[in-house]
Amino acid sequence: MKIHEITKELEKLAPLTYAEGFDNVGLLVGDPNAKVSKILVTLDTLETVVDEAVEKKANLIVSFHPIIFSGLKKLTRKSYVERVVQKAIKNDINIYAIHTALDNSQLGVNHRICRQLNLKNTEILIPQKDTLRHLVTYVPVENAESVRKALFEAGAGFIGKYDNCSFNLVGTGTYRPNKDANPYRGEIGKTEYAKEERISIVFNKHLESGIFRALRNSHPYEEIAYELFRLENTHQNIGMGMVGELENEMGEREFLDYLKSQMQTKVIRHSELLNKNVRKVAVLGGSGSFAISNAKHSGADVFITADLKYHDFFQAENQILLADIGHYESEQFTKDLLTAYLSEKFTNFAVLKSEIDTNPVHYF
Repeated sequence: MKIHEITKELEKLAPLTYAEGFDNVGLLVGDPNAKVSKILVTLDTLETVVDEAVEKKANLIVSFHPIIFSGLKKLTRKSYVERVVQKAIKNDINIYAIHTALDNSQLGVNHRICRQLNLKNTEILIPQKDTLRHLVTYVPVENAESVRKALFEAGAGFIGKYDNCSFNLVGTGTYRPNKDANPYRGEIGKTEYAKEERISIVFNKHLESGIFRALRNSHPYEEIAYELFRLENTHQNIGMGMVGELENEMGEREFLDYLKSQMQTKVIRHSELLNKNVRKVAVLGGSGSFAISNAKHSGADVFITADLKYHDFFQAENQILLADIGHYESEQFTKDLLTAYLSEKFTNFAVLKSEIDTNPVHYF
């Protein structure tokens, strides 16, 4: 297997298209055509992790956080970032980062937190905008079903929990082939009146190239008439954070004990207790202060995240319990998620979970 074959499968789980604009995801160091020996999965790519990859003869590191976040202007070993990149290059280690692409995945970081807390009836907390496209095309009625099927197989027509979704109308299309045309039906220089079906279908934007390839390969016309629209609709299954429900509600102190145990965290910083039970829970792995208002609007009793500052806690406003469990602690199970996913997809070589604890925060 080559690197690009591995990353292609990772991008089915977390398409890079949905990473946040500020992020730096994808293959950061290496050669997409290099053959893979073993994969090492980590939360952060540090020098010790590269050493571990060398020791275990793994030449692909799949990292949650990107080691290169902003541009590198020099490689002088002055910073830990420069030292990691140099060491990786020297040892032919490839580094791939998935970060906010996985944050925004329906089966990503926040889904894993929900699993850890045994939450049910989960949904996206902040659905992402500009993720959907609407395709309209016109097909001879006798070819409509085969074109529709090709578009469905390419991934179009998914709306929430439903697939094979489309809207179809039969009408009359007109065209006049010029002297250079090779018409499917009709004569050069004569206006043709064709019975056609108008197919309307929605798809996720990262599938666009495959959708149009399917349209070209299945459509009988030499020149395909189509319209493509960007939709303002938010996506139900792509976005930051999740919200779900506990099987049985708990008191706040009981829930904080449960949270501490399930998320294996030593300390929970929280806002003032509200003396009410917890049933609905919002989660957002990593730095999530920007989502406090979304968590409140969702009706959640508690919002679990990390990196809250002093003034962020005032935003609770006696409406919600804010629980900061730590950045590393909120994302630590991402290694398990990626290791399990890759191990299931690729059984012909080893996928190893890094044994290095990369948490830079310590408690006294």
